[in-house]
Amino acid sequence: MPAYEHVPFDYVRPPELDGGRSETPVAIVGAGPVGLTLALDLAQRGIKCAVLDDNNVVSVGSRAICWAKRTLEIFDRLGVGERMLDQGVTWTVGRLFHGADEVYSFDLLPEQGHKYPAFINLQQYLVEQHLVERCREFADLIDLRFLNTVVGHEETASGVTIEVTTPDGAYRLAADYLVACDGANSPTRRRMGLEFEGQSFEEQFLIADIEMDQSPFGESGRAERWFWFDPTFHAGKSALLHQQPNSIYRIDLQLSAGVDAKLEATPERVIPRIQAIVGDKPFRLDWVSVYKFRCAKLARFVHGRVIFCGDSAHVVSPFGARGGNGGVQDADNLGWKLAAVLEGSADASLIESYDAERGHGSSENILNSARATNFMTPKSPIEALFRSETLRLAHDQPFAQKLINSGRLSLPCLLEGHGLQTPGEAPLRPGSVALDLPLVDGGWLVELVQGDFVLVGFGPVALPDVAGVRRLGIDQQGDYPCRASVGGYAQARYGVGLAYLFRPDGHVAAVFAEPTADLVSAARHRALGAPDRVEAA
Repeated sequence: MPAYEHVPFDYVRPPELDGGRSETPVAIVGAGPVGLTLALDLAQRGIKCAVLDDNNVVSVGSRAICWAKRTLEIFDRLGVGERMLDQGVTWTVGRLFHGADEVYSFDLLPEQGHKYPAFINLQQYLVEQHLVERCREFADLIDLRFLNTVVGHEETASGVTIEVTTPDGAYRLAADYLVACDGANSPTRRRMGLEFEGQSFEEQFLIADIEMDQSPFGESGRAERWFWFDPTFHAGKSALLHQQPNSIYRIDLQLSAGVDAKLEATPERVIPRIQAIVGDKPFRLDWVSVYKFRCAKLARFVHGRVIFCGDSAHVVSPFGARGGNGGVQDADNLGWKLAAVLEGSADASLIESYDAERGHGSSENILNSARATNFMTPKSPIEALFRSETLRLAHDQPFAQKLINSGRLSLPCLLEGHGLQTPGEAPLRPGSVALDLPLVDGGWLVELVQGDFVLVGFGPVALPDVAGVRRLGIDQQGDYPCRASVGGYAQARYGVGLAYLFRPDGHVAAVFAEPTADLVSAARHRALGAPDRVEAA
């Protein structure tokens, strides 16, 4: 029996089947981590949405398991970050092996002063469970429609009409926007005849989730990321080991190109491979899958009133944890922009900046993912020679150790140079995501600089009162909320005497040495897609 018991979500008969009509500014197709994240983001901004999914259970199998610090900060804003941190397995150390020898290790978050760690491991089905539970707390704004399959859509002058089938029959749903979060094999993308641009790799990897009481991580039992090149137990190939909650361990094993995936996923083939890794420690096979690498994306994520988000817009190989994290960051970028357009505080053209910014982010992820894939599975004699010599030298040469590429792990995308940011020089440049720091009362900066436009002054800089902008003082006094920092992190990360304007997604929109109401207002309107519009405070 699988470690996780899938309890079906209730199917509710849609009102449209009985002649009713729903107010649905945004229809989201897909109740995975990306679609549910977007639904929560919109709900926190007072925007109603319907989430339509052809299934009625969370994902089968652990799937995405590595959730990065930036994603956890987004989940924190949505009210589920601490739940996931408490349940997940925290790790920061990665170890790289060549054959039987450890050749390199790294710490992803060597500095202190952050609420969330570099990564936690948490099965996708548990992430989805937390997100669904949180969505149910917004029942007046989030309409969860399970066993509602979208089979067609038509864009109109004012929105999108969506065709849906259910166990009780078919209906049509009207929405202002349709957001496709329906995965790598997106039916929405296929209906529209949109093709991915990029490359597929022939190499296949076997995923095996095993349940075992004894840790395979040696005597310490400490959760880490272990990656092997040419291990003794899997000669000539690569392997990866991660720990998950509830005594579940993830093992990825490279397979030879062209092998029969169904045959390789049978217990008769899988169990001996696992035994070669863990030895005589007892274990139970929980879930098995085989996948191929693919690094590709849509040329455009925005097609009129239809927007693509997550795997429906871009896919990467799993090493580097850039798939699920990139998708959640898509939703974080899109949510506040959709809300601003629907509320009338921004023109519809703001949605185009989602295409530009997250297109840039996905290209960055694909580049890193493709480089890792080519190192792990060389495609030419030159690539094979480079990998062979790098691994040989890495046993005793520090410069070579840092050239080993087993997947550059997910980091937030820098948006510097894109149109919504006002250029400026500072320790944290416009386009960067907020850097967390601890506050005297036990709180954290990241809890205060997301969700709205927030002007934060560090040290002796006065903050003007500007419409649509919250103010926050760090290590200063003013007629607005002020907090004291600890540990010197504020000065090191933000400098002294500067004011930062944060966008609702926590990215820096502008930096000021002498902020005035006109300058801050102009930067806010630029961040809303209207760089020439200035509104007095």
